[in-house]
Amino acid sequence: MRRLTAILCLTIAVLLGSAGVSWGADYQKGYAAYKSGDYATALREWKPLAEQGDASAQYNLGVMYANGKGVPQDGKTALKSFTLSAEQGNAYAQYSLGYMYENGRGVIQDNIHAHMWYNIAASQGYKYATKNRDLLAKEMTPSQIEKAQELARDCVRKKYKGC
Repeated sequence: MRRLTAILCLTIAVLLGSAGVSWGADYQKGYAAYKSGDYATALREWKPLAEQGDASAQYNLGVMYANGKGVPQDGKTALKSFTLSAEQGNAYAQYSLGYMYENGRGVIQDNIHAHMWYNIAASQGYKYATKNRDLLAKEMTPSQIEKAQELARDCVRKKYKGC
């Protein structure tokens, strides 16, 4: 009888454990839902992943809040999500922070910080960041560019934390 009870308990534990995996947040399911316009499902799948520190899910939530897709448009929440992702080295999030600073979305417009974030994303090979950084530099003074480059070097040295 003890052996049967142990087998039943083990079987139930395995079943519950595997059900948790199948019920868990799924990045690809969220991505497919987002692409098809099912933003509620995308949010439901990505939010737990973002809360667990997944940089891609954090970036995608930032995109949703920046554009008001399935959530109220909210620049401050987008900025927070992009920052969490950027601090983990996500070049797309770093580029998005550059864009937000350049255009004053969720933050006060700031070309120096925009250049800094574009420069950081560009250093990882993100070509759109290179293009935007170079266009923005045409509107900046040499001392502003120098300050932005100094901030970018400091940010990289700090591994993107607190930039």
